[in-house]
Amino acid sequence: MLLSASAYIICLNEEAYLGHCIESLEGFAEIVVVDSGSTDGTASLVQSYVDRGFPIRFFYEPWRGYAGQKQFALEQCTQAWCFNIDADERLDEALRAELPRLLAAPNDVVGWRVARRPYLIGYGYTPAHVRERKNLRLIRKGCGSYDLAQRVHEGLVAEGRVESSAVGSLLHYRPLIIDEQILKENKYSTLKADQQVAEGKKAKVSKLVFSPVLYFLRLYFRNGLWRCGAPGFIEAATGAVYAFLTQAKIYQRHALAKRPNVDDMERRSRK
Repeated sequence: MLLSASAYIICLNEEAYLGHCIESLEGFAEIVVVDSGSTDGTASLVQSYVDRGFPIRFFYEPWRGYAGQKQFALEQCTQAWCFNIDADERLDEALRAELPRLLAAPNDVVGWRVARRPYLIGYGYTPAHVRERKNLRLIRKGCGSYDLAQRVHEGLVAEGRVESSAVGSLLHYRPLIIDEQILKENKYSTLKADQQVAEGKKAKVSKLVFSPVLYFLRLYFRNGLWRCGAPGFIEAATGAVYAFLTQAKIYQRHALAKRPNVDDMERRSRK
């Protein structure tokens, strides 16, 4: 069945992941891929799928930031519905089967939130009932856009009613060992901290202390990662590290603005 929907993907050096993402989009009327300058085999991989008949439109666009890049990709879509998916994500079979019903939603429904299930090293994909918070991924053309002020964890902002799909998930496959995952959390926490400081957010010791704890509890208990044994604990604890780093960086940026670093020993040596 041909779906009257565009899928859009932003990518940079995603040769190892992008193929399975594209394959999971079989049936979409259009697949928009926006590359920001890959130096691996991403472009050749995309061309191989074009040669196989996948309805891909490939664009090169210099990096605009996460929100800006996804906004550009969204604007290239031509179908009535637009589905945002990352290069390391795939639609599970339940979501693929559910898509025709989502696309047939009443006119007052402009978007759908979709769950996502991560792949955990030592476990595999989490079960269907152990999933991340649902996020807006499917939007009617012209009924939503990205907040360009968001530097990380960018999301669509809908102009109208949004519902949540009760069936299906995106599968997130990027099994990074903890060494690499911590580097990623460090990068993302920097973007988040800088964004919040730019927005005028103040440093709060209470957030520094409690935000990591609450982040862990949300992932481990509410999202159900406790069901996944040690891999689930590691996933939740890594999320807590991200929360801690974000708050610590906000605190230190404000602290340095008020009191720049001065070596007291240097001051004494001048007397």
